[in-house]
Amino acid sequence: MSVLVVGLSHRSAPVALLERAAVSGDDLLKLLHAVRDCGHVSETAIVSTCNRVEVYAVVDRFHGGVTSVSELLALHSGVPLEELSRHLYVHYEERAVQHVFAVASGLESMVVGEGQILGQIRTAFKLAQDEHTIGRDLHDLLQRALRVGKRAHHETGIDQAGASLVSVGLEVAEKHLGPIAGRRALVVGAGSMSSLAAATLSRAGAGEVVIANRTFDNAVRLAASLESPARAIRMDELTTALAEADLIVSCTGATGRVITADMLGADTQAPDASPERRRFFLDLALPHDVDPAVREVPGVALAGLDDLRVAQEAARAVGPEAVEQVKRIVCDEVSAYLSAARAAAVAPTVVALRSKAAEVVDAELSRLAGRLPDIDERAYKEIAQTVRRVADKLLHAPTVRVKELAAAPGGDAYADALRELFGLDPSRPEAVARADNIEGSQT
Repeated sequence: MSVLVVGLSHRSAPVALLERAAVSGDDLLKLLHAVRDCGHVSETAIVSTCNRVEVYAVVDRFHGGVTSVSELLALHSGVPLEELSRHLYVHYEERAVQHVFAVASGLESMVVGEGQILGQIRTAFKLAQDEHTIGRDLHDLLQRALRVGKRAHHETGIDQAGASLVSVGLEVAEKHLGPIAGRRALVVGAGSMSSLAAATLSRAGAGEVVIANRTFDNAVRLAASLESPARAIRMDELTTALAEADLIVSCTGATGRVITADMLGADTQAPDASPERRRFFLDLALPHDVDPAVREVPGVALAGLDDLRVAQEAARAVGPEAVEQVKRIVCDEVSAYLSAARAAAVAPTVVALRSKAAEVVDAELSRLAGRLPDIDERAYKEIAQTVRRVADKLLHAPTVRVKELAAAPGGDAYADALRELFGLDPSRPEAVARADNIEGSQT
């Protein structure tokens, strides 16, 4: 079984297509189970963020796996397969592992080095665990990816190589509004990205941060966590809050528009409305929360994920040394992971070999007891211990060596040769259990 990645991101597809392909909520659960239940897949997890949708799967066949996953992505997104396939990328085996580690390290993010992706991978990991769609292979891969991401952030300056999407978006906002300090801010949503936006605005000295969310208790908790003045409102108060805010950041999981131009009409046409007043909307949601028509309202500017691409390129130019450090970390971690995986793959063969040797020893000792029924018990035990020790010493060097050889690329050929030479069947559960007990008793 091998790891396969099929996906699309801001690098391969326009935001408009990403918006259509995004899956969340019940749709994400349905896609998760549909992929796991298709013919060529045994395990799966799905990372679905504002700028990427990626399916991680363990498959028995490359072409069958790619076809099945691509068709299911098209079916559940509603994007025709012919259109979707032009923007899909595929990674397999070693390249799949390298891609997952690079994503976790922030190298593939819209803004290089942003740390939100670690939380998003962790969320995908937990969902797959809760839904029982992953097994040992993906469990180990995603756990290792999270450790690689943490290492990249702790050991390098990748965090300075690029800010989060929120920070980049607020830099764009300042070009339109001026300094954020003292401004009235409105954050729509209370998820991870919205929480980051609220915290960033608070640290920047916003005069007030208002949190609007469909689950009011979540908005209250977020507002209470901020250092600057903050309050929570219900979604039916959103129109009033929009009239009062200078800077609006929206990132919800809604499938339709949350903010429309009509919601801004009342206050802009009021008798006391100032023609010089400026407002800035930062839409970090996918699908988009803010109707593009708000740009037609006087004094209003809007930036979405497409507009942040320019900022992304600017961020890429910063901290090249840190980026190279992270690339080296990813390369080293991929090599270590693949070596460990190859060594683990040969373990059943080693266990089967030791089990077969134990069976031969037991059979010969039984034969000896039958031929010499009057043998002294102490002598029998000494003979048995000696024979087992001889078998163990004969097996020690080849089993250690085959594990070392298996850790190298193409090392599985040595395990194949061992199985062929000794007629081993490492899939026999009774052999594995028995050999484990034998090895445990010798340590």
